[in-house]
Amino acid sequence: MRIGGLVLASVLLAGGCSGKQADAPEDQPSLSASSEASAGPAGAGMASQGAASDGASQVAQAAAPMGRKEEASNDLYEFAYEYPDQAGAIPGLRARLDAKLDETRKALISESRDDRREAKKNDFPYHAHSSQTSWKVVTDLPGWLSLSSEFYVFSGGAHGMSGFDSLLWDKQADAARKPEALFTSESALRSAIRRPFCNALDKEREKRRGVPVRRGSDDMFSDCIDPLESTVILGSSNGKTFDRLGILVGPYAAGPYAEGTYEITLPVTPAVLDTVKPAYKDSFSSGG
Repeated sequence: MRIGGLVLASVLLAGGCSGKQADAPEDQPSLSASSEASAGPAGAGMASQGAASDGASQVAQAAAPMGRKEEASNDLYEFAYEYPDQAGAIPGLRARLDAKLDETRKALISESRDDRREAKKNDFPYHAHSSQTSWKVVTDLPGWLSLSSEFYVFSGGAHGMSGFDSLLWDKQADAARKPEALFTSESALRSAIRRPFCNALDKEREKRRGVPVRRGSDDMFSDCIDPLESTVILGSSNGKTFDRLGILVGPYAAGPYAEGTYEITLPVTPAVLDTVKPAYKDSFSSGG
């Protein structure tokens, strides 16, 4: 896969997933899920010699990973999609991610067939298209599962394009939410984080460019950007509440393509806490 691990998600407690499928035949319309069963917990008690009891087998099954990882590669396309065990263990979230997997795969196959047909008609070389998505755990709290994803798509151009997405699963309501939905308004959140975000972004840009960033200069990538036009994720350093806020910035947004993506981590400050909706106040705490 072309997609690397999310640095920010790793800092904020990244998760993993399991299983792998072999390459599929060209134009294969469907892929089956694959996963590996994990062993039961060690030290659960002395087992008698011979076969395990039915109860022990049920415990082992319950502990099996529930994530999903699909991979296919052929002359027409490359496809990969994965999500971690924590997401697969929640039926509603699993169904949502499975539906997105199927939708993404079908769209890739359809578009790849159309483009190959056009390439052949116009005597152009056809380059296999690609779609790769990797969902990771940002943090798993008692009431929330915070996920982030990195995706990569290639449709035959000079280079592919990568980007990010995020999702919060509200365990109590058994529903998906966008991180921004936990705040009173996007404008309020933007005002609370814009200055620290811009300062942190400039520091990262200076590291990569080797020269200071001067806002307002002729350089088209010298000014700050709207943090909420990028992907917002919520993380935790204490495992109980959200006290970290991340901004995942895709290519071309804050710098030229060669600079890649930016991942900015900010603490949840009192100013940020003031913008949280009353219903979600207990899910947040100040991180700095």
